[in-house]
Amino acid sequence: MSLFRLDASIRVEGSHSREVADIVEQEWRAAHPEAPVVTRHVGVDPIPATTWASAVSGSWTPAEQRSPEQAQAGALAAQLVDELVDADALLFAVPLYNFGVSQHFKAWVDLVITDPRLAAGADPILKGKPAVLVTVHGGNYRAGTPREEWDHATSWIRRILGDVWGLDLKVVAKEFTLVGVNPALDGFKDVAAELAVEAETEAREHGRSLAGLVSVA
Repeated sequence: MSLFRLDASIRVEGSHSREVADIVEQEWRAAHPEAPVVTRHVGVDPIPATTWASAVSGSWTPAEQRSPEQAQAGALAAQLVDELVDADALLFAVPLYNFGVSQHFKAWVDLVITDPRLAAGADPILKGKPAVLVTVHGGNYRAGTPREEWDHATSWIRRILGDVWGLDLKVVAKEFTLVGVNPALDGFKDVAAELAVEAETEAREHGRSLAGLVSVA
């Protein structure tokens, strides 16, 4: 039994997505104290920018004719998919950057999809696996707010993790993480505090749910 955790923040210290994901992981560890947690931090150890192209071109090339770069890219893609397949539960911590998905997470997804096991049309080998997505927003993009349509990342991540890969996905979002950093948001201090408590509570609930789903699987 194991948990796979991916972080996409470019920070370690001071990372809000990491902080909320830690809560989920703590609940997992409380239920499964002996179970390993496999981690990959693509935010600080990113997938090289050229790897995806090498993996794609390598998939069109007979194995014996692949360049070293193509072979290495294919091997890395296989390793990334192994991490997903081998885990019993999955945790993704992916912040919103400039209204879109983290480039490091996108590069990871693109490379994973080059592996035949997760390619378009392949049997959904991850279908039903429990997963939690933690995301954080500097502002507030909830329904009814002036910028509710400015979050162009979360829906895309849901499509990949939930619809394409078939994960049993739960999502927790922490809003207004730039309150106290961006003076323009100073007026939302109380709201931000309330939303932070709400996100932390939801993270605990999702962490317990994640651990419980695996326990009864």
